[in-house]
Amino acid sequence: MGCRDVHAATVLAFLSGTASVAGLLAAVLLPNWRQMRLYTFNKNERNVTVYTGLWIKCARFDGSRDCVIYDPQWYTAVDQLDLRVLQFALPLSMFTAVSALFLCLIGMCNTAFVSSVPNVKLAKCLVNSAGCHLVAGLLFLLACAICLTPSVWVIFYNNYLNRKYEPVFSFDISVFIAIASAGGLFFTSVLLFLWYCACKSLPSPFWQPLYSHAPSMHSYASQPYSARSRLSALEIDIPVVTHAS
Repeated sequence: MGCRDVHAATVLAFLSGTASVAGLLAAVLLPNWRQMRLYTFNKNERNVTVYTGLWIKCARFDGSRDCVIYDPQWYTAVDQLDLRVLQFALPLSMFTAVSALFLCLIGMCNTAFVSSVPNVKLAKCLVNSAGCHLVAGLLFLLACAICLTPSVWVIFYNNYLNRKYEPVFSFDISVFIAIASAGGLFFTSVLLFLWYCACKSLPSPFWQPLYSHAPSMHSYASQPYSARSRLSALEIDIPVVTHAS
Protein backbone atom coordinates (compact mmCIF):
# COMPACT_ATOMS: atom_id res chain seq x y z
CA MET A 1 0.00 0.00 0.00
CA GLY A 2 1.77 3.13 -1.17
CA CYS A 3 1.50 6.38 0.75
CA ARG A 4 2.25 8.31 -2.42
CA ASP A 5 -0.99 7.11 -4.07
CA VAL A 6 -4.60 7.82 -3.19
CA HIS A 7 -5.65 4.46 -1.80
CA ALA A 8 -9.14 2.97 -1.56
CA ALA A 9 -8.84 2.85 2.25
CA THR A 10 -8.53 6.63 2.53
CA VAL A 11 -11.42 7.23 0.11
CA LEU A 12 -13.60 4.75 1.99
CA ALA A 13 -12.64 6.40 5.28
CA PHE A 14 -13.63 9.81 3.93
CA LEU A 15 -17.01 8.50 2.74
CA SER A 16 -17.61 6.69 6.03
CA GLY A 17 -16.74 9.81 8.00
CA THR A 18 -19.09 11.92 5.88
CA ALA A 19 -21.96 9.46 6.42
CA SER A 20 -21.28 9.43 10.16
CA VAL A 21 -21.38 13.23 10.35
CA ALA A 22 -24.66 13.20 8.43
CA GLY A 23 -26.04 10.68 10.94
CA LEU A 24 -24.96 12.88 13.83
CA LEU A 25 -26.69 15.86 12.24
CA ALA A 26 -29.90 13.87 11.89
CA ALA A 27 -29.70 12.71 15.51
CA VAL A 28 -29.20 16.29 16.70
CA LEU A 29 -32.17 17.67 14.76
CA LEU A 30 -34.72 14.88 15.25
CA PRO A 31 -37.07 15.27 18.26
CA ASN A 32 -36.89 11.56 19.02
CA TRP A 33 -34.52 11.08 21.92
CA ARG A 34 -37.10 10.14 24.53
CA GLN A 35 -40.77 9.19 24.51
CA MET A 36 -43.16 9.58 27.39
CA ARG A 37 -46.44 7.64 27.06
CA LEU A 38 -49.40 9.10 28.93
CA TYR A 39 -52.28 6.63 29.23
CA THR A 40 -55.91 7.48 29.87
CA PHE A 41 -58.70 5.22 31.05
CA ASN A 42 -61.37 7.38 29.42
CA LYS A 43 -62.66 5.62 26.31
CA ASN A 44 -63.58 8.96 24.75
CA GLU A 45 -60.00 10.20 24.87
CA ARG A 46 -56.81 8.99 23.25
CA ASN A 47 -53.43 8.30 24.74
CA VAL A 48 -50.76 10.96 24.34
CA THR A 49 -47.09 10.46 23.49
CA VAL A 50 -44.61 13.22 24.29
CA TYR A 51 -41.55 13.23 21.99
CA THR A 52 -38.56 14.89 23.59
CA GLY A 53 -35.60 16.07 21.55
CA LEU A 54 -32.54 18.17 22.26
CA TRP A 55 -34.15 21.38 21.04
CA ILE A 56 -37.92 20.86 20.77
CA LYS A 57 -40.72 18.92 22.44
CA CYS A 58 -43.82 17.63 20.69
CA ALA A 59 -46.96 15.97 22.11
CA ARG A 60 -49.16 13.87 19.81
CA PHE A 61 -52.28 11.83 20.14
CA ASP A 62 -52.01 8.18 19.15
CA GLY A 63 -52.62 7.78 15.43
CA SER A 64 -51.92 11.45 14.66
CA ARG A 65 -48.86 13.08 13.12
CA ASP A 66 -49.69 16.63 14.16
CA CYS A 67 -48.27 18.08 17.34
CA VAL A 68 -50.94 19.04 19.83
CA ILE A 69 -48.33 20.81 21.92
CA TYR A 70 -45.19 22.09 20.19
CA ASP A 71 -42.49 23.74 22.28
CA PRO A 72 -39.67 25.24 20.17
CA GLN A 73 -38.09 26.81 23.28
CA TRP A 74 -37.53 23.46 24.95
CA TYR A 75 -33.75 23.74 24.62
CA THR A 76 -33.70 26.62 27.13
CA ALA A 77 -35.66 24.69 29.77
CA VAL A 78 -34.32 21.14 29.48
CA ASP A 79 -34.77 19.50 32.88
CA GLN A 80 -33.18 16.14 32.05
CA LEU A 81 -29.45 15.96 32.66
CA ASP A 82 -28.61 13.49 29.90
CA LEU A 83 -30.27 15.63 27.23
CA ARG A 84 -28.55 18.74 28.54
CA VAL A 85 -25.16 17.02 28.23
CA LEU A 86 -26.03 15.89 24.69
CA GLN A 87 -26.78 19.48 23.70
CA PHE A 88 -23.09 20.23 24.16
CA ALA A 89 -21.54 16.85 23.38
CA LEU A 90 -23.07 16.16 19.95
CA PRO A 91 -22.24 19.56 18.38
CA LEU A 92 -18.70 19.22 19.76
CA SER A 93 -18.46 15.73 18.29
CA MET A 94 -19.69 17.02 14.93
CA PHE A 95 -17.13 19.85 14.94
CA THR A 96 -14.33 17.40 15.74
CA ALA A 97 -15.45 15.00 13.00
CA VAL A 98 -15.73 17.82 10.43
CA SER A 99 -12.19 18.94 11.33
CA ALA A 100 -11.02 15.36 10.79
CA LEU A 101 -12.77 15.25 7.40
CA PHE A 102 -11.03 18.47 6.42
CA LEU A 103 -7.64 17.02 7.37
CA CYS A 104 -8.41 13.80 5.51
CA LEU A 105 -9.33 15.80 2.41
CA ILE A 106 -6.11 17.81 2.64
CA GLY A 107 -4.13 14.57 2.85
CA MET A 108 -5.80 13.10 -0.23
CA CYS A 109 -5.40 16.31 -2.24
CA ASN A 110 -1.77 16.56 -1.17
CA THR A 111 -1.22 12.97 -2.35
CA ALA A 112 -3.03 13.44 -5.65
CA PHE A 113 -1.85 16.86 -6.81
CA VAL A 114 1.49 17.57 -5.16
CA SER A 115 4.70 16.46 -6.83
CA SER A 116 6.43 13.48 -5.24
CA VAL A 117 9.67 15.46 -5.06
CA PRO A 118 8.87 18.92 -3.65
CA ASN A 119 11.02 22.01 -3.72
CA VAL A 120 13.99 21.50 -1.41
CA LYS A 121 13.64 24.97 0.14
CA LEU A 122 9.97 24.38 1.02
CA ALA A 123 10.25 20.71 1.98
CA LYS A 124 10.28 21.35 5.72
CA CYS A 125 7.12 23.50 5.48
CA LEU A 126 5.03 21.02 3.50
CA VAL A 127 2.48 18.69 5.07
CA ASN A 128 2.78 14.95 4.89
CA SER A 129 -0.41 13.21 3.71
CA ALA A 130 0.30 10.29 6.04
CA GLY A 131 0.51 12.70 8.98
CA CYS A 132 -2.80 14.29 7.96
CA HIS A 133 -4.53 10.92 7.90
CA LEU A 134 -3.04 9.91 11.25
CA VAL A 135 -4.22 13.07 13.00
CA ALA A 136 -7.60 12.74 11.27
CA GLY A 137 -7.89 9.20 12.65
CA LEU A 138 -7.18 10.49 16.15
CA LEU A 139 -9.83 13.19 15.75
CA PHE A 140 -12.37 10.65 14.49
CA LEU A 141 -11.65 8.49 17.54
CA LEU A 142 -12.11 11.49 19.83
CA ALA A 143 -15.40 12.41 18.12
CA CYS A 144 -16.57 8.82 18.59
CA ALA A 145 -15.86 8.95 22.33
CA ILE A 146 -17.58 12.33 22.73
CA CYS A 147 -20.68 11.06 20.91
CA LEU A 148 -20.89 7.51 22.21
CA THR A 149 -20.56 8.13 25.96
CA PRO A 150 -23.58 10.45 26.47
CA SER A 151 -25.65 8.53 23.91
CA VAL A 152 -25.26 5.27 25.84
CA TRP A 153 -25.89 7.16 29.07
CA VAL A 154 -29.38 8.04 27.78
CA ILE A 155 -30.32 4.34 27.99
CA PHE A 156 -29.26 4.06 31.64
CA TYR A 157 -30.77 7.41 32.54
CA ASN A 158 -34.04 6.30 30.98
CA ASN A 159 -34.10 3.29 33.33
CA TYR A 160 -33.41 5.67 36.22
CA LEU A 161 -36.41 7.82 35.28
CA ASN A 162 -38.65 4.76 35.09
CA ARG A 163 -37.59 3.70 38.59
CA LYS A 164 -37.93 7.18 40.03
CA TYR A 165 -41.30 8.05 38.51
CA GLU A 166 -43.39 5.60 36.49
CA PRO A 167 -42.43 3.18 33.69
CA VAL A 168 -43.63 5.53 30.96
CA PHE A 169 -40.26 6.57 29.52
CA SER A 170 -38.49 4.93 26.59
CA PHE A 171 -35.58 5.99 24.41
CA ASP A 172 -36.30 6.64 20.76
CA ILE A 173 -34.66 6.30 17.35
CA SER A 174 -32.20 9.19 17.77
CA VAL A 175 -30.30 7.15 20.35
CA PHE A 176 -29.74 4.35 17.82
CA ILE A 177 -28.75 6.85 15.11
CA ALA A 178 -26.19 8.49 17.39
CA ILE A 179 -24.70 5.15 18.49
CA ALA A 180 -24.53 3.95 14.85
CA SER A 181 -22.83 7.23 13.88
CA ALA A 182 -20.30 6.75 16.67
CA GLY A 183 -19.63 3.26 15.31
CA GLY A 184 -19.07 4.78 11.86
CA LEU A 185 -16.59 7.26 13.32
CA PHE A 186 -14.73 4.42 15.03
CA PHE A 187 -14.65 2.42 11.79
CA THR A 188 -13.28 5.47 9.97
CA SER A 189 -10.50 5.95 12.51
CA VAL A 190 -9.56 2.25 12.28
CA LEU A 191 -9.31 2.49 8.48
CA LEU A 192 -7.00 5.50 8.72
CA PHE A 193 -4.85 3.83 11.39
CA LEU A 194 -4.49 0.70 9.26
CA TRP A 195 -3.53 2.81 6.25
CA TYR A 196 -0.94 4.68 8.29
CA CYS A 197 0.54 1.49 9.76
CA ALA A 198 0.98 0.13 6.22
CA CYS A 199 2.93 3.30 5.35
CA LYS A 200 4.95 3.28 8.54
CA SER A 201 7.96 1.59 6.95
CA LEU A 202 8.63 4.58 4.71
CA PRO A 203 11.72 6.59 5.72
CA SER A 204 9.65 9.68 6.51
CA PRO A 205 9.19 11.57 9.78
CA PHE A 206 5.83 11.82 11.54
CA TRP A 207 4.53 15.11 10.10
CA GLN A 208 7.03 15.99 7.38
CA PRO A 209 6.70 15.25 3.64
CA LEU A 210 7.45 11.81 2.31
CA TYR A 211 10.57 13.29 0.73
CA SER A 212 12.21 15.57 3.28
CA HIS A 213 14.64 16.47 0.48
CA ALA A 214 15.19 15.48 -3.11
CA PRO A 215 16.39 11.93 -3.63
CA SER A 216 19.51 13.14 -5.42
CA MET A 217 20.55 15.10 -2.35
CA HIS A 218 20.66 12.20 0.10
CA SER A 219 23.94 12.41 1.97
CA TYR A 220 26.01 9.36 2.65
CA ALA A 221 28.61 9.07 5.34
CA SER A 222 32.09 9.07 3.87
CA GLN A 223 34.28 6.15 4.70
CA PRO A 224 37.80 6.81 6.01
CA TYR A 225 40.53 6.38 3.48
CA SER A 226 44.15 5.50 4.04
CA ALA A 227 46.68 8.24 3.79
CA ARG A 228 48.19 6.79 0.64
CA SER A 229 44.81 6.48 -1.12
CA ARG A 230 44.36 10.26 -0.91
CA LEU A 231 47.46 10.79 -3.08
CA SER A 232 46.93 11.28 -6.72
CA ALA A 233 48.95 9.54 -9.33
CA LEU A 234 51.15 12.58 -9.73
CA GLU A 235 51.97 12.68 -6.03
CA ILE A 236 53.19 9.10 -5.84
CA ASP A 237 56.99 8.94 -5.85
CA ILE A 238 58.13 7.08 -8.91
CA PRO A 239 61.82 6.19 -8.97
CA VAL A 240 63.66 7.66 -11.93
CA VAL A 241 66.55 5.71 -13.40
CA THR A 242 69.39 7.84 -14.68
CA HIS A 243 72.31 6.63 -16.69
CA ALA A 244 75.77 7.65 -15.57
CA SER A 245 77.82 9.26 -18.15
